[in-house]
Amino acid sequence: MTSSNPEPIRTLIADDQEAVRRSVRRILEVQPDITVVGEAADGVAALELAAELRPDVALVDIRMPRMDGLELTRRLAGPGAVTPVRVVVLTTFDLDEYVYPALRYGASGFLLKRSGPALLAEAVRAAAGGESLISPAVTVRLLQHVTAPRRVDRRSAPAAPLTEREVEIAGHVAGGRTNADIAAELFISPGTVKTHVASIQRKLGVQNRVGIAVHAWEMGYAVSTAP
Repeated sequence: MTSSNPEPIRTLIADDQEAVRRSVRRILEVQPDITVVGEAADGVAALELAAELRPDVALVDIRMPRMDGLELTRRLAGPGAVTPVRVVVLTTFDLDEYVYPALRYGASGFLLKRSGPALLAEAVRAAAGGESLISPAVTVRLLQHVTAPRRVDRRSAPAAPLTEREVEIAGHVAGGRTNADIAAELFISPGTVKTHVASIQRKLGVQNRVGIAVHAWEMGYAVSTAP
């Protein structure tokens, strides 16, 4: 008889600090739907393990020897990735100059290493499901610092222009709101929001909601999260 339980999310941990890897593994392995398939102490080893183990999600430290998290993210999640892996970037600092490029290279989100166990597990599940962890407490706050609103640049404009409704929804995505939150705010159904989000991703050429958020902050129409 075939089990009705879904396969656990196969996760790779890449961090140069053994204590961090051990702590993250301990947090994830008590989750019934997540399993840690490997650990790496540097970017090169992580890339090799990813090719061998084919994880669903990689938790990547931004600062590692041999190959840093930025380059590793590009190779695992960027447009040229041979076997794409969802990447969640880990960082020690609230503000890190590598965070914004990591998002540009396809990271599905990032969180601070001091984030609690629940948020870490949530980030893995969100990435595995093709979503992004964009929480007001973490991602949006960092995006506000590393992606200050600027004047529209033709080079930043999408190939196909966003509709007025899409601009509105992209702004709310950048504010850390879920599809349900946006639906309630705009008096439309969550399914309609989901359709708009998919259209926005296609027009912007981005892989996830983080890409939408980055674009909205760049173009200056992000909706700020209420304090």
